[in-house]
Amino acid sequence: MSSASPAAAPDVTNPDVVLVVDFGAQYAQLIARRVREARVYSEIVPSTMPVAEMLAKNPKAIILSGGPSSVYAEGAPRLDRALFEAGVPVFGMCYGFQLMATTLGGTVDNTGAREYGRTPLHVTKAGSTLFEGTPVEQSVWMSHGDACSAAPEGFTVTASTDVVPVAAFENDEKKLYGVQYHPEVLHSTHGQQILEHFLYRGAGIQPTWTTGNVIEEQVAAIRAQVGDKRAICGLSGGVDSAVAAALVQKAIGDQLTCVYVDHGLMRKGETEQVEKDFVAATGARLVVVDAQERFLTALAGVSDPETKRKIIGREFIRVFEQAQLEILQEEGPEVAFLVQGTLYPDIVESGGGTGTANIKSHHNVGGLPDDIEFELVEPLRQLFKDEVRMVGQELGLPEEIVQRQPFPGPGLGIRIVGEVTKERLDLLREADAIAREELTAAGLDREIWQCPVVLLADVRSVGVQGDGRTYGHPIVLRPVSSEDAMTADWSRLPYEVLAKISTRITNEVADVNRVVLDVTSKPPGTIEWE
Repeated sequence: MSSASPAAAPDVTNPDVVLVVDFGAQYAQLIARRVREARVYSEIVPSTMPVAEMLAKNPKAIILSGGPSSVYAEGAPRLDRALFEAGVPVFGMCYGFQLMATTLGGTVDNTGAREYGRTPLHVTKAGSTLFEGTPVEQSVWMSHGDACSAAPEGFTVTASTDVVPVAAFENDEKKLYGVQYHPEVLHSTHGQQILEHFLYRGAGIQPTWTTGNVIEEQVAAIRAQVGDKRAICGLSGGVDSAVAAALVQKAIGDQLTCVYVDHGLMRKGETEQVEKDFVAATGARLVVVDAQERFLTALAGVSDPETKRKIIGREFIRVFEQAQLEILQEEGPEVAFLVQGTLYPDIVESGGGTGTANIKSHHNVGGLPDDIEFELVEPLRQLFKDEVRMVGQELGLPEEIVQRQPFPGPGLGIRIVGEVTKERLDLLREADAIAREELTAAGLDREIWQCPVVLLADVRSVGVQGDGRTYGHPIVLRPVSSEDAMTADWSRLPYEVLAKISTRITNEVADVNRVVLDVTSKPPGTIEWE
């Protein structure tokens, strides 16, 4: 077997790619998502990428993101004028708008006339390429200090605000467009329509990118990569690994073997779901390794959350390595590929998508050993989480797997504050199952990002149950809403749903006499309690 880097899997070349040039924007991923929601394929590239390299990708259009810099600041990101002279349609947003203006001879002033948050926009040319069919007065999301006071020669001013005379401009002849605000955020009431007008009308792109295209393209790419050799995939029970495995199985059939390590830290019914539902839906070969006793022994007496994480990660790798050896002994050295559920945000956040800050190193991107002896197959590498769910649906995976809420790799081990024991795991499993059942019954599954249920194992409080004094554990409910888990807010669940969850848990789960609600956003709190 030969060693290979995580980038070994072939990329699919899409003829209608739109490049999102990232100037350090907090919304760069969101822009790419919104383009894909318009059924046009997009990729994020760093602002440091030479224009020649951008154009070599043969983009159908280019979007310039916002960013925290001032165009007048020393060391602020710049852009070669050649980009605007290449004949490729360009759409500048916020900082990208100001950069386009100054590069092409317009005027951007640092007047102190700042706008942040919701701002009324006045459309001054209602029939323009961007604004046709949208209201003359609309609400947009602003975040800027500098302001454009004069558009470049050849541009038509199409919108303004009370403090910014040039809030949007267009040059149809050169297919260059820009807005001072953020059309990609939901607070800009007609933002998606404006973005689609640029893509369809300004750039002339047809909305043809679908999950069906993804499946066809990736099946062909996987077959070309794997050939007649074999692949192995570690199933975690999560949607990413399940969809990746299903996609690879569709491509190479029984050349794939899936391994599921049951570490005893999963939620109620999830191991059985993987064993039955996944296999039934895909026909994939699955090897289940029962390692519950091994993990409980390794975690005995450990309360520190970071230590627990390291122990669980270490033991998982050891068990998976042993499973690999057994498969190799049985099937031979032609098992040359390792399937991973790496997503596009994993690449971007690990510094591989934007060339800017490394937000966090994901285990499946920056945490792999240098001497890995498998070539990686990463069929979801170009996709966001919501797109992965759509691919899973298209592949026929059960709704219970496709719509599964994010669940941490260490499982319930980090949702027990204190030592992990079988008794505590069983208790938490029951409380978690009740919360999930009631959220599903109330139709709230898709309205929240996830709802960690936490056991404060080292805390007890006095209660009254059955006319007697109790001294039980508290359970914490942590429902949160988010798009990408980088930030999150606590979900405002209906009181009657919370009341039913609390009543059932305190009535049905032994040794629990109190249920509390975590109403902390992220930041300052994290989603998981650890």
